[in-house]
Amino acid sequence: MIVRPKATLFDILFAVRGSIAGRVAWRCLFITVLACIIVLTGDFHLDSLSHFGTAPFGLIGLAISIFMSFRNSAAYDRWWEGRKQWGELVVQVRSLCRELSDLDAEAKKRIFMPLIAYANALSARLRGEDEVSAARQWDADVPPDPNVPDSILRRIGAELISLNKTGSLSDWRYSSAAIRMNAITSVQAACERIKTTPLPFAYTLLIHRTVYLFCLLLPFALAPQLGWGTPIIVAFISYTFFGLDAIGDDLAEPFSPADNSLPVKSLVRTIERETLSYLGVTPLPDELQPVGFVLS
Repeated sequence: MIVRPKATLFDILFAVRGSIAGRVAWRCLFITVLACIIVLTGDFHLDSLSHFGTAPFGLIGLAISIFMSFRNSAAYDRWWEGRKQWGELVVQVRSLCRELSDLDAEAKKRIFMPLIAYANALSARLRGEDEVSAARQWDADVPPDPNVPDSILRRIGAELISLNKTGSLSDWRYSSAAIRMNAITSVQAACERIKTTPLPFAYTLLIHRTVYLFCLLLPFALAPQLGWGTPIIVAFISYTFFGLDAIGDDLAEPFSPADNSLPVKSLVRTIERETLSYLGVTPLPDELQPVGFVLS
């Protein structure tokens, strides 16, 4: 996620990190060069599109803009839903640690360290990384499993049951802890739903095709009226459309390592620090800071 101070005019014009300019540059350049060739050769005089003028393209561009806004809204909903779920995970872990904070040191360690391993395993699962390796940094007993985060939760649940049977955890406290565990499971299920259910491909494909076709045909309609102003206008319009398309792609995958995705590793570090503090561990790991304005 991009984390910047209040943007100045210089930042707005020349910021690179977090901008989609680099990703769409070659497409914008291609459209601009095409516009230059059309103006230079005068081929637009032979193209039937020039007889329609710019009015149809204005209507088509408006329709595309509305359609893209719906897609980007759907993509942002996925991004924001992912952030809410990770916020809920932080809340539930904090609450569970607080409710169990008076257990003896060994019992807390058997629960809290797997919680940290769980957060790391879930992060790895959502980003397509090695779940076992991520979890074993904090809990060496994590076995290989098709769903490592869930296997860790099962172990924590078994530990809670054991503490309840021995009387170290009263029935009502066990019930409260079980509710927290169920909430954590719900967070994982919601994140997996976002991860494994992308926006409908046909929806995205239609946007890509329409935007490309619109930008490719636009110079033929503008050239008769604007001449050498055509490449400038076309470059601006193509940057806008291609850029909105690329931003939608980033937001639709909130757990990817892209610059505009969620700072999952930073959220995991928050869980690590706060959980270790309940165990009395010092010094705590440092908070993650943005690198090049990017918080991972």
